[in-house]
Amino acid sequence: MEIVTKIAPICLALIMLGLGLGLSVKDFTRILRVPKDFFVGFFSQLVILPIVALGVALILNLSAPLAVGLMIIAAAPGGVTSNVLTKFANGDVALSISLTAVGSLISIISVPFIVFTSAEMLGVTNISKDITLTGIAIKMALVVTVPVIIGMTIRSFAENFINSKIKIINNITSLLFVIVFVAIYVEERANILNYLTQAGTAVLTLNIVMMVLAFFIAKCCATGISQRKCIALECGLQNGTLAVFVATQLFDDVVYLAPTAAYALVMYITGFIFIYVLRKSN
Repeated sequence: MEIVTKIAPICLALIMLGLGLGLSVKDFTRILRVPKDFFVGFFSQLVILPIVALGVALILNLSAPLAVGLMIIAAAPGGVTSNVLTKFANGDVALSISLTAVGSLISIISVPFIVFTSAEMLGVTNISKDITLTGIAIKMALVVTVPVIIGMTIRSFAENFINSKIKIINNITSLLFVIVFVAIYVEERANILNYLTQAGTAVLTLNIVMMVLAFFIAKCCATGISQRKCIALECGLQNGTLAVFVATQLFDDVVYLAPTAAYALVMYITGFIFIYVLRKSN
């Protein structure tokens, strides 16, 4: 996975820079004005999603590597894609951006904790000996937190210019996302299709169950329909590039990437179907 290992950190840093260019301080302070909706979404994504993923892995009796791979993608918070699809769904875009912003920054702690804890529970011991929970957190900070802060800083000095170019920035980040997964296929095509087949049922189950579950949790606890749409999509659309980065830092085997690659294919299809169903029901 030499090519993927080299390009994933670069692409992820650029994607997070693009995310930072779309953020401002108000995306964080907005939480204080409507804390209930934020904490419903945050709890659903940070706590319930990994628990559901672990349940899916155990019920489907996945092999340990595929199970850990599923936990890695479940731990990776949503990115710009969730913000865009929330807009298509007529959901609460401001809430989506706030969840993405906070989730991305806290991921340097939450992702290593979830992945290392689940790997231990599932009996996976072949994590690179050079990588510790603290070590991966520091590496993630360099490619996640620092680029986001740099992007926000640039925006604060050139907000009008950045706003006029935001569509181009989003298109570039989408292209970088595609590049990572094309590299995985090109480099590992002999094995990846087999692993995708094995992981397909698990990621589809996780994706559908979590979006439906999050929607109904939000129906009970959030303030309105636009917030329900947002929270459901945030729990269904994960940051695949971040998951690839974490997987390639910890493991040398492509099998750990299979759930991420499969999820990246599934989440767009189910996301648009979900939006279509919501619009029809309205």
